[in-house]
Amino acid sequence: MDRWTASDITPQTGRTVVVTGANSGIGLAATRELVRAGARVVMAVRDTAKGEAAAAGLAGSPGTAEVRRLDLADLASVHGFAATVDHPVDVLVNNAGLMAVPHRRTADGFEMQIGTNFLGHFALTGLLLPRLTDRVVTLSSAAHRLGQLDVDDLNWERRRYQRWFAYSQSKLADLMFAYELQRRFVAAGSLLRSVAAHPGYAATNLQSRTESVQDRVMGLLNRVVAQGPEAGALPTLYAATEPDLPGGSYIGPDGPGEVAGAPRPVGSSAASHDRVVARALWERAAALTGVRPDVVPAPR
Repeated sequence: MDRWTASDITPQTGRTVVVTGANSGIGLAATRELVRAGARVVMAVRDTAKGEAAAAGLAGSPGTAEVRRLDLADLASVHGFAATVDHPVDVLVNNAGLMAVPHRRTADGFEMQIGTNFLGHFALTGLLLPRLTDRVVTLSSAAHRLGQLDVDDLNWERRRYQRWFAYSQSKLADLMFAYELQRRFVAAGSLLRSVAAHPGYAATNLQSRTESVQDRVMGLLNRVVAQGPEAGALPTLYAATEPDLPGGSYIGPDGPGEVAGAPRPVGSSAASHDRVVARALWERAAALTGVRPDVVPAPR
C-alpha cells in the first residue's frame, strides 16, 4: 500500500471546515491543502491581520478561505465566534495551541495551556455541535504520554507550576475529550464522529514561545530533527478527510517513535482510555466553561 500524502485527499468541494489557529504552522499547512481540495475553510485566528495575510496566499485555489477572529483564551471570544457560524460545518479542526509557556492565566482565570489547548476547544466544540454534520478532529501530542491529569486542579492552583507537565496535561485532556466525545456520539445514536491526531515532531512557531533558553535548543532541533509543517499536517488532514475513518481513531506518523512519517492509526497511553476520569474531566470542563455540549442524533 502506498504511503498516504496530501494528494490522496478526497475532493472537498461543497464542504466547510473550521480550523483554529489556521494562520501559521500546521493549521496553515492543513488549510492550504483543504482549500486546494475545494473546501471552504473558516480560518479561526486570534490575530486577524496575520490571518488575512495568510489567506491572501491561498487565492486562486479551487476552494475558499475566510478569516474570523477567535481567541481560545477568552470564553467571550469563543461565544462571539460561535455566534458568527450560522451555517453547517462539516468538520471542526481543534488545532490551535500553546506549548510550555510561562505561568500565566487566560481572561477567565484558567492556566493558559489548559485554558487554550483544552477548555477553549471544549467550549467551542459544544457551541458548534448543532452545526456539525460530519466530524470533530482534536489535536493532541505524543507528549500526552507524560501527562498526569488532576481533574480537581486543572488550573495548577494547588501544585507548583511546571510548564512541560502542564502542556502534557493539556494534551492528555484533549485526547481524553476526543475519546469521550466519540463515546457520547455512539450512546446518543449520532452519526457524527470524533477523532484525534498528533503531528509528530514538526517545526512550527510553537517551539519559539517558551520564553526561555529552550527556544534556542528547540530551534536547533527544528533544523536538525523536525519535519516541516506540511508533513506535520498530514495526520490532521487524514483525520479530517478520510471518508471511512472510524470515530475514536487517533492518527499519527508511522515512523520510529511517531516522530515523522505518513499518517496512520496509532495507539495512546492507558491513562487516555480511563473512562471514569474522562467523564469527570467532561463534567469539570462543563462547570468551568459554562458550556455543556448537547450530543444528540444528527442525521445526515
